[in-house]
Amino acid sequence: MKTAAAVVGAVAVVAIGVFAFYMVDIDQTQEGSMPDVNVSVEGGQLPKFDAEVGEVAVGEKDVTVDVPKVEVTTEKETVSVPTLSVTPPNNDG
Repeated sequence: MKTAAAVVGAVAVVAIGVFAFYMVDIDQTQEGSMPDVNVSVEGGQLPKFDAEVGEVAVGEKDVTVDVPKVEVTTEKETVSVPTLSVTPPNNDG
């Protein structure tokens, strides 16, 4: 069961990566420039603080609890599942 979840997660990550890479076609149409900035600064002083904090302890212990026992039987059945078709934009240059 954990293997199936890992496979589904990996497929989802790959699908998102493919979507992010192929679904956007950006072409620069104008050069950019940085603004001119003149800054005059003088020395400053950071504030000082005294802080007293509490303590947090994290641990674990064994306890006995009632857990229901469930038995599952499986059988094959055909179901409809969603599909996805992706068409990337045309590359102009």
